[in-house]
Amino acid sequence: MAAGDASETSEARVVNGLYIFDIQMRDGKRGQARGVVVLCDGCIMGGDSFFYYTGSYTFRNGKWRGDLIVNQHTEAVGRTLAFGGREVTCGFSGDYSADGAEIEGMALVGKTTVTFTARLTLKNAM
Repeated sequence: MAAGDASETSEARVVNGLYIFDIQMRDGKRGQARGVVVLCDGCIMGGDSFFYYTGSYTFRNGKWRGDLIVNQHTEAVGRTLAFGGREVTCGFSGDYSADGAEIEGMALVGKTTVTFTARLTLKNAM
């Protein structure tokens, strides 16, 4: 539907744009990350100092869910990374608003389940 279309609903949407994120890993492995991600029409692309993320999402009625694939792009000399050296698939769900989103998710890293929370803050809408 085009913006302004009379049949358009007033449902809030996940805003296409550039977001900063903060992730806290909880169970299984401890860690945190901060980086950037672009959300655009159901696609996710982004990264941080050591990893890049690609994936997809859907949303409805203030809730959203999606999947991410995480890959390491830079070696972390002298550091042990929770996802280090592995391609990791993550699933998430949470709430969104006009200026950001909150998620809870889970990843399987080898035989270890890692749960995480994240806050995304919109920095620039597209």
